[in-house]
Formats: sequence, C-alpha cells, structure tokens
Amino acid sequence: MFKRLREDIRTIKERDPAARNAVEIFFLYSGLHAIWWYRVSHWFYKHKRFGFARWVSQCGRFFTGIEIHPGATIGKGLFIDHGMGVVIGETTEIGDNVTIYQGVTLGGTGKDVGKRHPTIGNNVLIGSGAKVLGPFTVGDHSKIAANAVVLTEVPPHSTCVGVPARVVRIGGKRVCEEELDQVHIPDPVSQELCRLQARLDKLEKALIKQEETREEK
Repeated sequence: MFKRLREDIRTIKERDPAARNAVEIFFLYSGLHAIWWYRVSHWFYKHKRFGFARWVSQCGRFFTGIEIHPGATIGKGLFIDHGMGVVIGETTEIGDNVTIYQGVTLGGTGKDVGKRHPTIGNNVLIGSGAKVLGPFTVGDHSKIAANAVVLTEVPPHSTCVGVPARVVRIGGKRVCEEELDQVHIPDPVSQELCRLQARLDKLEKALIKQEETREEK
C-alpha cells in the first residue's frame, strides 16, 4: 500500500510543474484522493459487494468532484490533474501512465450493452473537457485535444481534435489538411450560425431581385 502511495505521489511530481513537495500533493490533490477512493471501491466491487462499492465511490465523488465507477479498470500511473467534473464509466479500461484533465468524460452512448465505455491505451493524454464515448480503443501514446468529442477508434501515436473528433496526426505526420490544437477548436454552434447567415443573405438578395423585377414590369 505504501509503495503504491509513493508511486502515486511521484507520478504527480513528475508531470505537474506546480507540485512543490510530497506533503502538498498528499493533502491537496483531489485527483490523487479520487484514485484512493476508487481503489477501495474497486476492491469491494471485485468481491461482489456492489452496493457498498457504489457507496464508497459516491463518497469519493462528494469529496473530490471526480466520479469513477468502481467497476472501471485502471492501470498504474494515472494522473488526474485538477479533476473537477471527470466521469469514468463502469466498463472503462485505462492503461498505464495516462493523464486526464478536468471535465473529461469516459462514457457510453446509451446504445451499447456489455462493454459500453472506451479502452484507453498506455501513455495517453486527454485534454480538458474532452468526451470519449463508446466501446472502442484509444491507442497508446495518443493525444485527445481539449473539448474534442471522440466517437470512433483512435490509432496509436495519434493526435485527435474537433467535434466530432478526427485524427490530424499519426506518428507526428499530418493526415489532414486542417490541423488544430487545443486552443483553436471549432465551435459547432458558431459554424452553424455562419451557415444560416449565409443562407439568409442569399435569400434576401433573391427577394430584392424579385421585387426589382416586379417594379420594372
């Protein structure tokens, strides 16, 4: 137990430049506390104490703002940075050395049974606000941009951005003409408003032209 605790603290010190010392991490990092709550609930879940497992996980949610279902499978070195609003579903599988930022959802679409949630490979980074929904795999060493909505499988060593998300890099090479980063994410509402405005302008011009034709007659 103490070995795992030291590993958890070392993981945060290595990945978070704001982490000053082990004491601060131990007392103040909600992502670390959420993982501890999860481990207790997962132990009860594996021993078929499902009701008590859920009770423990809800206590962890109350104290940390991070909801991890006790049925999820999580590897070593998970780092949940900030963490508020993170949701990890029951059949989610997370590999080793994964980094998750606040507001991330690893959930389902409501259409699947059995395996309903994603499988996250090793050394994956998932940006703040990203949604990974469905029973598919995100390959090792991949990066999911902030606010991306991932609905299909992601190959290893990929960078995935957008709504819905698409792969823009694999192995460091561009695979589409438009490359985006975590800052320049397209706003689907803004894009739709622009399309509606363009259509409105076109209709107004057609109406004006029709009125001019009537006046000439």
